[in-house]
Amino acid sequence: MHFVSVEKHPLKPEDLQRALALWPELDGHAQQLLEQYVAVNPGFQQFRFGPITLTLMVGDALECLSSLDARIDAWFLDGFAPAKNPDMWQPELFTQLARLSAPDATLATFTSAGVVRRGLLMAGFEVERIPGFGQKRESLQGRFDTRVSRPEKPWFVRPGFNPAQRKALVIGAGLAGCASAASLAARGWQVSLLERHAEIAEEGSGNPQGVLYLKLSAHGTALSQLVLSGFGYTRRLLRNLQQGRDWDACGVLQIAFDDKEAERQAELASVFPATLLHRLDCAQAEQLAGVELRNGGLFYPDAGWAHPPALCRWLIKDPAIKLLKHCHPLELRRNGELWQAIADGAVLAEAPVVVLAGAADVARFEQSAWLPLKRIRGQITGLPMTGKSSALRTVLCAKGYVAPAREGLHTLGASFNFADTDPAPSAVEHRANLQMLEEISASLYQRLQADDYQIDQLQGRVAMRCTSPDYLPIIGPLAEATLFADAYAVLSRDARQVPQTPCPWLDGLYVNTAHGSRGMISAPLSGELLAAWIDGNPLPVPRAIAEACHPNRFLLRKLIRRND
Repeated sequence: MHFVSVEKHPLKPEDLQRALALWPELDGHAQQLLEQYVAVNPGFQQFRFGPITLTLMVGDALECLSSLDARIDAWFLDGFAPAKNPDMWQPELFTQLARLSAPDATLATFTSAGVVRRGLLMAGFEVERIPGFGQKRESLQGRFDTRVSRPEKPWFVRPGFNPAQRKALVIGAGLAGCASAASLAARGWQVSLLERHAEIAEEGSGNPQGVLYLKLSAHGTALSQLVLSGFGYTRRLLRNLQQGRDWDACGVLQIAFDDKEAERQAELASVFPATLLHRLDCAQAEQLAGVELRNGGLFYPDAGWAHPPALCRWLIKDPAIKLLKHCHPLELRRNGELWQAIADGAVLAEAPVVVLAGAADVARFEQSAWLPLKRIRGQITGLPMTGKSSALRTVLCAKGYVAPAREGLHTLGASFNFADTDPAPSAVEHRANLQMLEEISASLYQRLQADDYQIDQLQGRVAMRCTSPDYLPIIGPLAEATLFADAYAVLSRDARQVPQTPCPWLDGLYVNTAHGSRGMISAPLSGELLAAWIDGNPLPVPRAIAEACHPNRFLLRKLIRRND
């Protein structure tokens, strides 16, 4: 079951706990909610309770419903004194209820106010008054009986592919692949997870510590909205791991290392709630971090670090997921309703649905070779914890990051190298990471005795980030690129056209890749978005964000630019 709710002013955790205590008979269910009730920030926030999914939309009701993509079977409208909240009960709100309603959707509300009844009738609902509850004389119930035309851009509609077998192949067992497998398994799919290495999370998802770094914008960009939703979802997942070993909610301090960064942070602090982030001066930052700093910064109290391989292992614990190691398909071939993953002429596995989640290796398949993926080399450096460095209590970020020690080792980095693809750690980038550490905190540099190490003695690891040209991930169904260009050639002459030619989908083929350096935040939620595309569920992010991450955006841009 999928439950979608909108709340402009969600309760604080302590207030929610007090409210739920009024029903002790529901304590078991209440505790499940309270355990996950963290990082409930503006935007779409998703919670999972076994077979039940909650999508909590935090914000204005009309704005949230306008951005929702779902087909609702039953509506429950809070009827608390509509006259005291007239801004919400507007005609546009009822229009959104109609837009989102499945055929024969039902509706119930405690109120019988005329403004609500008339609004529902105008939107196409059949409404009747029925006896109320308790001291309430009347309430309303209804049914949606109007077929509303829903014109959509065909390149962003759901493919509507419903295979007889609920089986899927996921190729790539990093964070994106494991999250995709987990989200499908939670919906009753049987999943084969193909990994070319001997273990999962061997490449970009294999670093010892990944930082929950929120790169936000004060202007509500698609990336910023995705980060807010993804951050909350990841934080709720991490509670399933062992704190201290697999993750730590130690917070993240983004240091205001120059005037421009300080201005950016001031703008963010004026837009976002203090529960998400707040500014600290240098003295406050030093007290919180436990080491001397040159500047204050922006503190994210709910953030921290996590061990990506541990999260990957937890994600694929469902018995419906079968891990196939040393499987490196080089070709995808269609055989009837099934996709076959093939290597050296042999079929490794087959299923009606395939998810390509192998980072930049996605481009090796003919069907997805057109995706504009690029690799960025990143190198981390590990420094052993010392008695003095153990004072570090939070992740410090500037042009790089350094984290409190995990299993006796501090992780610092990571470099960004667009030109080099060498998988071996380099002395040049070790030196750059040490310089970055000294710029963040000369005190911590000394506490770690960084000058005492020979460069060739340092521990390090290299991974290739996979990114897209707009730095948003690529999540969703794949189309046949040549047929797409033919079907929508009119866009090269007039980008305002919306032809109703059906999109030439590659039925059952999906992609989840290009998470870059934000995989800890975006990849877990991407599994939910991907599974929602496949299974027809409400999307866990606003429709505009799902479209901003859709693979077809690149095919559209290519067509439209022909007219420039």
